[in-house]
Amino acid sequence: MKELVIKDLKAGVHDKEILRGVNLKIAPGEMVALLGPNGHGKSTLLSAIMGNPSFKIFGGSIDYNGENLLSHSVSERSKMGIFLAMQNPIEISGVNYSDFLKTAINSHREKPLSLFQFIREIEKAYKEMGIPFEMAQRGLNEGFSGGEKKRNEILQMKLLKPSFAMLDEIDSGLDVDAIDVVAKEILKEKEEGTAFLVISHYARLYDLIHPSRAVVMVNGRIVLEGGPELIKRIDHEGYEWIHKELGISLEKEIDAPMSSTSIGVCATKEALGNGK
Repeated sequence: MKELVIKDLKAGVHDKEILRGVNLKIAPGEMVALLGPNGHGKSTLLSAIMGNPSFKIFGGSIDYNGENLLSHSVSERSKMGIFLAMQNPIEISGVNYSDFLKTAINSHREKPLSLFQFIREIEKAYKEMGIPFEMAQRGLNEGFSGGEKKRNEILQMKLLKPSFAMLDEIDSGLDVDAIDVVAKEILKEKEEGTAFLVISHYARLYDLIHPSRAVVMVNGRIVLEGGPELIKRIDHEGYEWIHKELGISLEKEIDAPMSSTSIGVCATKEALGNGK
């Protein structure tokens, strides 16, 4: 059973501890929303699960399908079925995107795809994502807009077919129509059994993909879990009520008041109001 189990995970950068004892379980096929103010460890958690070498593990464990992920490299975790759609995909000039996709796909297969099979697979994926097929001949993310980069992250997910996918603000930079396309593909993969851990500041995305559970991270810890009603409350009230009702103070100062850092009220309404 491909369950993700995180126990007392502590991680950070250099000697700075960002995650301070995270405990989390995600069942096969489950859709989980990861909420919390900016700068409180959400992206660090996803990077730690994926094995980003920039982050140091100070303690705790991450098990997936009964195996200790911390003993595996990034590429090994990917082959185990783990995928991360990055918040800020980097551009790599000189690396042809179609060559990158072919290498990635074949690294997950015992028998490599033939050229004909590969072209057929990516043509279908590009069409479903609404991406011009000519973009496959560009450098990796080179010259892509923010929205194009995010669509291409989902394209990679479709082609690699992970059993556990992490999406780090996959909807930022997307217009309303593009968010609908991305949400549709996420739901398609979920129907195939993929589990998801999704970070977003847009209520719209969560409304479209219907997480069954939400977890809230504050000060590098999971402090609250609940159902879809938790997402709605944070969307309307922000995070101030967590401080008032649970007595949890935000250790990291944020630029805006907690009540204005909700997951989507301002951002989504602004986008809709501008006709984006």
